[in-house]
Amino acid sequence: MNFFVDNWPLLAIALASGGMLMWPGLSKVGAGGLSPTDAVMLMNREKAVVIDVCEPDEFAAGHIGAAKNIPLSQLEAKLPAAVKNKNLPVILVCASGIRSGKAVATAKKLGYEQAQSLDGGMKAWREASLPVDKG
Repeated sequence: MNFFVDNWPLLAIALASGGMLMWPGLSKVGAGGLSPTDAVMLMNREKAVVIDVCEPDEFAAGHIGAAKNIPLSQLEAKLPAAVKNKNLPVILVCASGIRSGKAVATAKKLGYEQAQSLDGGMKAWREASLPVDKG
């Protein structure tokens, strides 16, 4: 017991460093994002609707084939017209996955409970060698 009392700073450092090593893995547990492969399966099996929240110039540079472009700033106003059935899964996509994460919160606020973000966005989609449409 004296060991623990005498060396409490070392134990605190060990616990803190262990927590920092585990943080990246734990922070993704509740993220609710999809891998590109999971997104393709959701699109094929459950007819998920893909909404790209990039700006029009980014969308024109490359997007998922069936995606509809609704910039993040217009999502709250235009999503109900683009996806009338709120029970369908909605996959939100952007360039890196950051804006689509914010878009998920907006979509869920509008009642789209099956809204999910594509982890890593179009970057991850391209890295998975999946098809990209341009124009």
